[in-house]
Amino acid sequence: MRARQQTSAMLSWWERVDVVKADLAVRRADGTMAWHHDRHLHALPLAWAGAENVRRADVYIRPAREASWPLVFLDDVPVSAALAISRKYAALVIQTSAAGGCHVWVRCATPLVEDERCQAQRWLASRIGADKASVSGEHLGRLAGFRNWKRGGVWVNVLLASDQQPAWDPTAAIGGNTPRDAPAPARLRSPSMTTDTSPSGNEWGWVCGMLEAGVDPNLVHLRLVEHARPRRGADAERYATRTIDRALRRRYAPPPPTRDPRES
Repeated sequence: MRARQQTSAMLSWWERVDVVKADLAVRRADGTMAWHHDRHLHALPLAWAGAENVRRADVYIRPAREASWPLVFLDDVPVSAALAISRKYAALVIQTSAAGGCHVWVRCATPLVEDERCQAQRWLASRIGADKASVSGEHLGRLAGFRNWKRGGVWVNVLLASDQQPAWDPTAAIGGNTPRDAPAPARLRSPSMTTDTSPSGNEWGWVCGMLEAGVDPNLVHLRLVEHARPRRGADAERYATRTIDRALRRRYAPPPPTRDPRES
């Protein structure tokens, strides 16, 4: 694959495992960092990253912070161990140098907040021999399709992207907590809070129900985009954002003042 195809393969796999926003960063030759935070995968400034990479900046990516994502990162994993992981679980293996160390992104059975991702990474790293210093929960990995100037300018490539294997269950790694996930809207029945049985009415009820249950709004947003896209096409993102915003305003709106019956 060409460089652009390598980048597309990595980002497409992230999207398939429900990661839709990312932070993109470059480390320039003088050591300074430049960032683009909380960008949708389709809106990442890849041309900017490419220009920086030509000037010997290294290009990094991570799922956007301040959100729950079903993905954990492992650094400096030997090729044999990385491929073994990908044969057992859904995983993305990125080869970052000819010497053999890989980045591995493991799909989880449930979204994890940053602290939980840190716990999961530490738990996995100690068992498979990954770099134990790269377990912050928000660690950056290299973006495929760009040169690794730390290793003489070799290309960073997707070695393997496994989809058919099951997601890894992080329950044991995060202290035995019950995995949390949000079912897709299509699997929900129309809630009793609304009599609108149109697709948008059902989705509105589902969104309100998920937020009331304490599900991360970012996860609700990405599920709604996924569900609405076949019907709304390019408008799905705007529609989902507007729906989530309305539901959040509704949830946190102050209650109406209570009227004293003696005033009637």
